[in-house]
Amino acid sequence: MELLYKPWPWYLAGPVIGLTVPLLLWMGNKRLGISSSLRHICAACLPAKIPLFSYDWKKELWSLFFAGGLLLGGIIGGLIFANPDPVAISSKTIEYLSSIGVSQHAGLMPTEIYNWENLISLKGFIVMIVGGFFVGFGTRYAQGCTSGHGILGLSALQWPSLVATASFFVGGILFSRFVLPFILSL
Repeated sequence: MELLYKPWPWYLAGPVIGLTVPLLLWMGNKRLGISSSLRHICAACLPAKIPLFSYDWKKELWSLFFAGGLLLGGIIGGLIFANPDPVAISSKTIEYLSSIGVSQHAGLMPTEIYNWENLISLKGFIVMIVGGFFVGFGTRYAQGCTSGHGILGLSALQWPSLVATASFFVGGILFSRFVLPFILSL
């Protein structure tokens, strides 16, 4: 039971995640990815004749259950099997975050940035609304999200997935180093 209450080491969690790819392929040539689930939801809810949403979304119903299971698993893991230990962050990361004005390090998302009051400020609007738009646009432009490219695409040795995954990492590093300090100074 203790295994459920602590984070799994990388050498256990990685193979479990990695083995979902061949399992899904074996179960019916299903492709792992989460961003396509939003497209299926839009296709189901928007009966308009938009070319992007004009397909038989019912054939992809399994992915909606998969995404729902991930959401439910996250809720169960966060509420029932929550790790009581604080999130382990390196001292250099804490030092860097403190230098750009982020002093709360107890959870996964600093409350100085992610809270309802901040949403109506310029800083919060840029981080949450504009940032969310860029994530959605980038996901559509790259034709997949980090889970799709990083797990399925790389395991299938797809060159575009390698480029997309590398771009996600480089973009995140550049943003956190150069853009985020500017936004937080507003």
